[in-house]
Amino acid sequence: MTHNTHITALIAAMLASTALSAEPFGTGMTPLEIRDTEGTRHLDGFVWYPTGAHEATERAHGNAVWEAIRVAPYAEPVDGTYPLVVLSHGMYGNSRNQAWLAEQLVADGFIVAAIDHPGTSTFQRDPDHAREMWERPRDITRTIDHLLDASDLAPLIDDARIYMAGHSLGGFTAVALAGGRFDADGFDAFCDSAPDDLACGILDRWNVAKTPEDRVTIAQDLSDDRISAIAVFDLGGAQTFSADSLGAVRTPMLVYGAPVANSGLDLDVESRALVAALPADLTTYVEPATLAHFDFLGQCTENGLAILKDEEPDDAFVCDNGRAARAAHHAKIAEQVSAFFNAN
Repeated sequence: MTHNTHITALIAAMLASTALSAEPFGTGMTPLEIRDTEGTRHLDGFVWYPTGAHEATERAHGNAVWEAIRVAPYAEPVDGTYPLVVLSHGMYGNSRNQAWLAEQLVADGFIVAAIDHPGTSTFQRDPDHAREMWERPRDITRTIDHLLDASDLAPLIDDARIYMAGHSLGGFTAVALAGGRFDADGFDAFCDSAPDDLACGILDRWNVAKTPEDRVTIAQDLSDDRISAIAVFDLGGAQTFSADSLGAVRTPMLVYGAPVANSGLDLDVESRALVAALPADLTTYVEPATLAHFDFLGQCTENGLAILKDEEPDDAFVCDNGRAARAAHHAKIAEQVSAFFNAN
């Protein structure tokens, strides 16, 4: 594992300070629907929350390839106030991708929400929504607004303890919410020097920052100062942000890099470069030697890899080492994320 010099002591201290003696909470679940009254960017997803209903549960968010989690739909929440975590999925992912993390965070006493980002989700690939990359962080801000102001769970949320985590393109979203600002000129120059870069190719296909109007809009400050700390899971798009804006970030960040090369991302221009640009005193970097980009997705079923090899062979790699090894990564990541948020 490579890390900042203080990572081992920091994680150990956080874990010691947040050890739980009570029985873990069960996972209540309710759908999340946020209508766009001024346009077509409707947000759908789920909220998971602490409940005492351990017995009345059912399987959710799983299928023949992905392991389900156990939830109690519409169960009565446990009285109290809880910190909120909002999750942002990766490119063409969806609100179910980090349900494994939601289940484990709820057990530790968090409320967790996730939405499908229009344009870049499994089910919604409208090219205009994809082009409007500045809307991704706004989706998270709208979700926080809704949960605090218009949700039945609003009385249970501690508005002084709001957190966010994002995977891959969701990591880009997370950095923007921390104050990273898109630098169109700088990104163009980077792509001229590295035309084969994965992010350069994707954003070019999506026509991101191609018009003068879009270049102004995407460069604005999209931060949300209600977010107390952020976890970034093997992001893509670090090279889009200006160095000055990253150096000015004041939100504590826990950044994961995944060195197992199966995604096309280059850690030297992504997670490692991000960490080098962020303030060292607010940044914790973790790079487990066996961690892969798709380990932040759910655990694969016993037959998941074989099914993908048969039906979607080009995508089968997402279930490589997707059983016991991925479950071990999940347990460690959830433990570290929970401790990091509780410490901030």
